[in-house]
Amino acid sequence: MTDDTAVQARRREIASEHLLFKLIEYVEQRHPGLLDHLEGSLDHLGDPARDETKDDEAVREIARRMINGARHEIAE
Repeated sequence: MTDDTAVQARRREIASEHLLFKLIEYVEQRHPGLLDHLEGSLDHLGDPARDETKDDEAVREIARRMINGARHEIAE
């Protein structure tokens, strides 16, 4: 991956995470229970890698942090 490709991928990831985070906050404020539902689904979340970088628990931990961050923002 070229440096430019990596930079663009990072920027897309940051933008996507921000928009998803704000969408989750918006929906949870209007329809409580979304975060509980998402949290309950984490056992099914995994890393699709097929090499030594595969780490299902690391992927789940990122999702947990996002859910906890959304809970924190909504509580404020």
